[in-house]
Formats: sequence, C-alpha cells, structure tokens
Amino acid sequence: MSTTENESVSNQTKFNFKQFDPNAPKHKKVHFISLGCPKNLVDSEIMAGTLMKDGYEVVSEAEDADTVVINTCGFIEDSKKESIQRILQMSELKSDGAIRKIVVAGCLTQRYKDDLVSGLPEADLFIGSGEFQNISKILKSHDEGNTKKTFFNLPTYLQEEETPRVNSQPKHRAYIKISEGCLKRCAFCAIPLIRGNLQSRKLESVVSEAKLLVADGAKELIIISHDFTDYGWDLRRKNPAAKESPENLLKALAEIEGVEWVRVLYLYPDGITPEMVQLIKNNKKLVKYFDMPLQHINNEVLKTMNRKMTKEEITSVLDMIHKEIPDAVIRTQFIVGYPGETEEQFEELMDFVKDNQFDRVGCFKYSLEENTPSGKMANQIEEEVKQDRHDKLMSMQQKISRKKHKAFVGKTVQVLVEGFSEETDLLLQGRTSQQAPEIDGVVLINEGEAQVGDMVYVKITDSMEYDLIGKIVES
Repeated sequence: MSTTENESVSNQTKFNFKQFDPNAPKHKKVHFISLGCPKNLVDSEIMAGTLMKDGYEVVSEAEDADTVVINTCGFIEDSKKESIQRILQMSELKSDGAIRKIVVAGCLTQRYKDDLVSGLPEADLFIGSGEFQNISKILKSHDEGNTKKTFFNLPTYLQEEETPRVNSQPKHRAYIKISEGCLKRCAFCAIPLIRGNLQSRKLESVVSEAKLLVADGAKELIIISHDFTDYGWDLRRKNPAAKESPENLLKALAEIEGVEWVRVLYLYPDGITPEMVQLIKNNKKLVKYFDMPLQHINNEVLKTMNRKMTKEEITSVLDMIHKEIPDAVIRTQFIVGYPGETEEQFEELMDFVKDNQFDRVGCFKYSLEENTPSGKMANQIEEEVKQDRHDKLMSMQQKISRKKHKAFVGKTVQVLVEGFSEETDLLLQGRTSQQAPEIDGVVLINEGEAQVGDMVYVKITDSMEYDLIGKIVES
C-alpha cells in the first residue's frame, strides 16, 4: 500500500502458518483475519499465541479451519465497512459448511457491542478489546455447550512479560506494542472510547520481549503505541522515579545485541524532545524515520481538533529535526474536510505540504465519528468537497514523491531483503531503513542473489512513484 492512498482503509494481515497437520481435529483449527493497524495485529498475535499454547492450530486458509476469528477495526467509517464486509464473507463460508464458527473481536466489537450483536446473527461469539486475552477459555466453554455469546469488559488489559504471543510477520521483523490506550483527546478521534486511557508497559517487560524476538531472528523491531512520546507518563505520574520514558526505552532497545534497526511509529510532535532527536541522530540502530501525524497546520483548525500545538511550534520541531538529521525521513498524515475547514485553510495546508516536501504523506478524508466533539459540530463538509481536497493534496504529493525517489538513482543503500516481489517471482523485494513495512514503498532488486532477512547493499538504478529499483553490489 502506498503512502498516498487513503489510509483510512484497514490493512489485512494474513497469518502465514502454511504447515499444519491435516489429521488434527478440525475443531482445534483456527484462522485469523486481522484488520486495521499494527496495534490490532499484536492483539491477534496474542490471541493466536494463547490458543496455540492450549493446543489449537492456527492455519493460513479459512477453509482449513473450524473457527475463523475476525479481529475488526472500528477507527473510521471505511474501516468499519471493511470489517463488516469480511464478517459477511465468512458468513457465506459458514453457510456452505466450510467453517463452523465465527468469532468477531476487536475495536468494532468493543465500540458497538449490542448493535453489532443484533445486526450480525451469523456470528457465534463477540469478544471485546477488554476480553481478547481470554479467547482460549471462551472457545473451550463454547465448545462445551455454553450459550453465552458476548464477552465485554473495560479495555484495561495490558500485555505482560509472560503473555503468549506468536509473531505473524516474517521472522526478520516484529512489532512491539509498548502501551495501551491514549492520553490525547483529539476532537475527531474515538480511540479513547475504544481503548481507554494510557497504560504503559514496564520497561523490563518491553526489553525482555524484544530480546526474545531478536533471539528468534528479528533484525528490525517496530515500536508501536497510540503515541510513543507519551510512553511512561502514567507510570511517572504515580512514581516520579519510574524509569519508563521514550528516551530510556530507545537506549535500552538499541543496546540489544543482534538488532539492526529500531523503528518507532506514531510520534506526536508535541513530545519530540531535543534529547530524543539526539539519540536517534547518534545511534546507528535507531532508524532516522519520524512518523509524525500532524493532521493539519492552520491554527484555528488545530485548536478545534484539540491538538496541543500551533503551526509555529510544529514548524520549530520540523526545523530541529532537519537541522540535526538532514537525511531524516518524515512521514506524516493530514485530515482534509474537517468540520468548518475553509478553502483558505485548506490552501494553507497545501502550501505547507509544498514548502516542506515531506518524504511520505498520508491523507484522511474526515470521518464523522459518533460521540466525538467534532462529530457534533454543525458545519460538516460535504463529501464531494472532502474528496476534491483529498485528491488535490495527494496529486501534489505524488509529484513530490517522484522527485524524492528520482534523487536516489545512482546511490547505494542498505536493504533488508523481504523475499520475492509481490508482483513477480523474477524480482527480489526489500526495504531501506526509510521504508516502513506495509505503508511505504519497496526496493525491487533485479540483479543479484540474497536470502530472506539478509542485509545487502543495493545500487539504485531506477525509480518509480513509490518504489525504487536496483542491483545488489558489494558494500
């Protein structure tokens, strides 16, 4: 998926467990459909690990399973639609007798509870984001004849060091979720309603998990949360001497022997400190990649969004990063068509994007979410206007992206090999440190040999709108 597509559509991650015992009891076989963000994916991996610990087998195809678990996304309208669509698709398999049981889990379930249960009689079980860790007990009870269909609780569960989890990604990379919930209260966002308040994991727990993943082959650790810069705030509030902080976590992860890249996603600009920038600048394992959701740049719009920074403060943070790390990649996201956004305010945003020449830009058309402050605003923007603004911003960013990629031609870059290209097995595919999996482009390798997980050097010979093309060379 390119960075200029509408990122409001959920990603589906397929669990790649291709080998399984065809003679194993079918009622012990489970297929996962994990939709939405990487944070949701980690929940799916915890569910899979919990089930596998109790003797279940996770299979790659729904038709090979008895039970299908759909871990839904309920973030914005397009994500909800995709989740419902996948549930209905699995319902058809159930009607045909290919599967026996459908479990609907995740954010959409937590958010809509009774409405979802009454509207989807095809599903057998509904498990909210406060109960997913108990999926094995719930399935076993259901198999034994328990007719209870809904399992909801407050979203207070926090992953622990001993929590079972299986990495669904290629072994050379893994996500690590460092916290649950969110401290922010952006006016357009329903995440706190679904995931609750910020809960940070202990530093030792995160580092222990990271060491296990690296020992199992992970070369890239991708740190995820709703806002990395708030990590540890809740623990330090209770105990000012607590060592959980973004900077301490970066230091600890970079010290792990065997890790090559530590990538951080979701850094809100108000928490990016000079110390954090210096750490990333001076440690070769910390990827020079800032995934910084700005959402808008007009001060009036930022205020109504309940964002805690002004245009001037955002510009100051960007200037600091560019000054200290000139080759840093900045990836950001914007919302267009926010309630009350005028044409002049949109043009200010366009000028800002043009002036800053961001490496990666994603765009959301504003989605009206129930029970959020912006959802209650009277001056909603028509859908046609939202689409027009989205297309204009993305069209401009495509030109910037082509220019950025063209500048790589002739350079030699380090690439983490991912395997064969998704388009053809005649090409290898990999990523530079400037490309995050699933959301950014890739490097297509048309000359040279390498194994999955290898770190190689590639000379870039051509570029496309989102991807680079090159050949393997000696370092």
